[in-house]
Amino acid sequence: MRIASVIAAGGLVLSAAACGEAPDEDNNAGSGGEKYTACMVTDVGGIDDKSFNASAWKGLEEAKAENSNIDIKYVASKAEADYEPNLTQYVNQDCDFILAVGGLMGDATKKIAEANTDQQFAIVDANPGVANVFPMEFDTAQAGFLAGYVAAGMSESGKVGTYGGMKIPPVTIFMDGFVDGVAHYNQAKSANVQALGWNKETQNGSFTNDFIKQDEGKKVSDALVAQGADIIMPVAGGAGLGTTGAAKASGGAYNTIWVDVDGCESTPDCSAIITTVVKNIPGAVKEAVLKAAGGEKLNADEGFVGTLANEGVSIAPYHEFDGKVPAELKAEVEKLKADIAAGTVKVESAAQPK
Repeated sequence: MRIASVIAAGGLVLSAAACGEAPDEDNNAGSGGEKYTACMVTDVGGIDDKSFNASAWKGLEEAKAENSNIDIKYVASKAEADYEPNLTQYVNQDCDFILAVGGLMGDATKKIAEANTDQQFAIVDANPGVANVFPMEFDTAQAGFLAGYVAAGMSESGKVGTYGGMKIPPVTIFMDGFVDGVAHYNQAKSANVQALGWNKETQNGSFTNDFIKQDEGKKVSDALVAQGADIIMPVAGGAGLGTTGAAKASGGAYNTIWVDVDGCESTPDCSAIITTVVKNIPGAVKEAVLKAAGGEKLNADEGFVGTLANEGVSIAPYHEFDGKVPAELKAEVEKLKADIAAGTVKVESAAQPK
């Protein structure tokens, strides 16, 4: 699985080229009605971001593998200004299913969907509240809570950290869960592990304001390491690779927790990644496309929300840390997972899907 929140901050976007790649006309097999065409507009960061866009594309690939009548294609947005033109071009190409990827695409998707009410749209990490847009959202606060608990239990310095790419709900929801997981560990163990980089009460913390530049990610995590953090969870798409790469180069001086898609499957930095807060974007996208291709009309009222209970979110295996995570801590995490899924332990975030 590959997944990630790859989005770009508004200020950075304005200086970028305002033109995305034009959708590939040659692959538009749906116009003759022979194929069901599923067309994806990526957010900034591209199809191989090791994270968010990549995982949505994987969902389309899996749908195509299961139903050979489905044709898939994508266009990469180079800037926020590309969202509307890219979505519109796919409407004009008569795509049967148009998928927007990323919370920042919510407004553009709403606008184009309202102007084309007979067109089936879907979006990852937003809910524009328009009847013909099928929303797929993820309660990553639940899995982030588990990751925070793991980080607190594994920290030797007594300080862990997190930072985001931008202060938007699909990012801060991870951070809320993470710091609450640390707090839960402290309460359960009478410990005093500090969570740096995010204050849930004030909703303020450390951000790169970029989801692509690895040097920005490294800069923010270097500051957290300087404050004593020995485990860091970046929620910054490709920018977070600056943190995992530096952690790997540190030879164990500090380690990381990845997000969106299992970092040991999507990055070269597995040796510095304890676990990953996973969003099952491929599974959600695959199911939506298969249903739509089968003639089912998808609408906003039937949107998907991924949770621990329905395996829409999870934490990945510990991979190279499997022998380093104490058995007791593993058992506590499994118990917590079951309790959250059952509702006996409540995880709350202002950014949770409504």
